[in-house]
Amino acid sequence: MKKFKFLLTMLISFSFTLSAFAQTSEVSWVTKLQEMDTSQLTLLVILAVVLGVILLLLVLMIYLMSFMVTVFKKQSPERAAEPSWWDEFKLKYIVGRMKPVGGKEEKEMMLDHSYDGIVELDNHMPPWLVNVFYLSIAFAVVYFTYYQVLGLGQTQIEEYQEELQIAAIQAEEYKLLALSSLDENSVVFDSSTPAINSGKAIYDTNCVACHASDGGGGIGPNMTDEYWIHGGGIADIFKVVKYGVIEKGMIPWQDQLSPEEMQNVSSYILTLQGTTPANPKAPEGEKYEPAIESPLDAIGDDELGLVPVEEVES
Repeated sequence: MKKFKFLLTMLISFSFTLSAFAQTSEVSWVTKLQEMDTSQLTLLVILAVVLGVILLLLVLMIYLMSFMVTVFKKQSPERAAEPSWWDEFKLKYIVGRMKPVGGKEEKEMMLDHSYDGIVELDNHMPPWLVNVFYLSIAFAVVYFTYYQVLGLGQTQIEEYQEELQIAAIQAEEYKLLALSSLDENSVVFDSSTPAINSGKAIYDTNCVACHASDGGGGIGPNMTDEYWIHGGGIADIFKVVKYGVIEKGMIPWQDQLSPEEMQNVSSYILTLQGTTPANPKAPEGEKYEPAIESPLDAIGDDELGLVPVEEVES
């Protein structure tokens, strides 16, 4: 009865361990269950019931076997003195049969040397350690043959290179996704050479008819001075390129250019600031002055405790 209680306690502990592991795993099994349809859930329940019945029968068989052994030992005292199968297993494969210490057997195991009167006995290694040693040799042979001789598996360097390639593909996908979601709220000035060259090519193809090749203006306003009609920031220019100015005759380009291309041409237009065109058009709009943001850690007069000084009349 004690063995049965012990096995039942072990099974309950094992079930709690599995549930705790499932809670800490990255992929929740509850989510997977929710994704299953009715037929899959029914099959899963049937399999769980069958496995539970098999496990219960196994526990009952072990309990009955232990009960029968106990009864046989009580009926036959000679059988009770014999070692159990577990004791034989431990002696043969785990601890081994140690020679008794003392007497003639001990003298036969003594080695020739001693250290300060301490004599070493030539005992054999326990079977479990010998088996682990043999298994490690077998594993090394199989491992070397699989990876080095046959070349079937990937080495650590090959796995590292494959992970680098996967990471590069993921980074490229993330970059394309970020560029495809660009708008007037997330656009930035891109001063890289490929972006500026791409923007110049787009400008030369689509914008020179109204703004001149050097940005001096024509039908459209001058792009080289400090005056802008709709704002001179990267977001303002991007918005004009994207949505156009229908009343002034500029068409929207959001259907013909990608968000990345509109960012590139907007960045190129900003590089025309301060250049000297051949025939510049007169300034239009208002002078654009970029807003200077105060530092987040700036301390005001109130925090410093400063009091404004009143002017004294002379």
